[in-house]
Amino acid sequence: MKHIKRILIALGVVIVIALIAGFSYYKSIDNALDGIHTSKTSASNKIQNGKPFSILLLGADTGADGRTDRGMSDTIIVITVNPKTDKATMYSVPRDTLAEMVGDKKKNVQKINAAYNIGKSTMAKNSISELLNVPIDYSMAVDMNAIKTTVDYVGGIDVDSPMKVSFDGVTIQKGKHHLNGKEALTYARMRYQDPRGDYGRQQRQQQVLKAVVKKLKTPEYLVKLPGLIKKLGVDVNTDLTDKEIRQIPMKYHSVSTDFDTGHLQGKTAWINGSSYQVAPTNNLQDGSDTLRTSLGLSTETISNTETTLNKLNGKFFKNNDDTDYDTNGLNTTYYTNNTH
Repeated sequence: MKHIKRILIALGVVIVIALIAGFSYYKSIDNALDGIHTSKTSASNKIQNGKPFSILLLGADTGADGRTDRGMSDTIIVITVNPKTDKATMYSVPRDTLAEMVGDKKKNVQKINAAYNIGKSTMAKNSISELLNVPIDYSMAVDMNAIKTTVDYVGGIDVDSPMKVSFDGVTIQKGKHHLNGKEALTYARMRYQDPRGDYGRQQRQQQVLKAVVKKLKTPEYLVKLPGLIKKLGVDVNTDLTDKEIRQIPMKYHSVSTDFDTGHLQGKTAWINGSSYQVAPTNNLQDGSDTLRTSLGLSTETISNTETTLNKLNGKFFKNNDDTDYDTNGLNTTYYTNNTH
């Protein structure tokens, strides 16, 4: 496990904990925050002012799915929290989505999960923001072990699996099951057996998160939150400050943790010998509209590197069997068998 980088698979641990935490546990949670890797300077003033905010949840796992040579964010989820509507939204972006690496030395497009590998959370935030034309205020990464720890801490979770899941020595049959931490981690990570590919994995990740939140909202586990935070402290990295995390339960306690969910849908393309997901402009627009509306922002016509390239590839989108996509020289990356 020592080679495993930071990962977040649909948990958003600190956000979830803070949103459901009550004032009666403020002091205990305050003390538990000491072990979390937070930021000394604020990335935004949104939480301080009690405004709607977004946070990018990232995960990088060099050991997952047989890869050993790159630490990329295999899970990319944008969460929005709006105290005016009392709603929260969870929107997934496929790891293989073609996107510009915003902030790189030379303008280029790659798989969106490479942004974290190249420029860590800052580039990932900027790239997702540009891809969907939505402000990304904060970011968070949690070590993969946090999944297992959290699920075991709440006594397991109940899921209804749409298919047989078999991965990493664990098999979960189709149907309803009570999963322990290791099983939940398997359920959230398996990708290649799912006919829906990464889209199916995204839905299972969101399913795990909802099940965890359901357990954490009960009084039995609410009183144990400080202990859970202490356990997860070394596994949490975020650009939220301690003050902002403490402010969330005070300013956003009415927000429902029954997340609205969605994901960006793309079309498969083969670029430089590797499989990508290219999001049509209308899908990018729908994702942008969803997230901007959830933040109380007016919608805007999306225009970026991806929409420009899409205009040059009309044949690709008109022909369902066409897998050739021209990046106009912006993609020179060739992935190995261990990184595709």
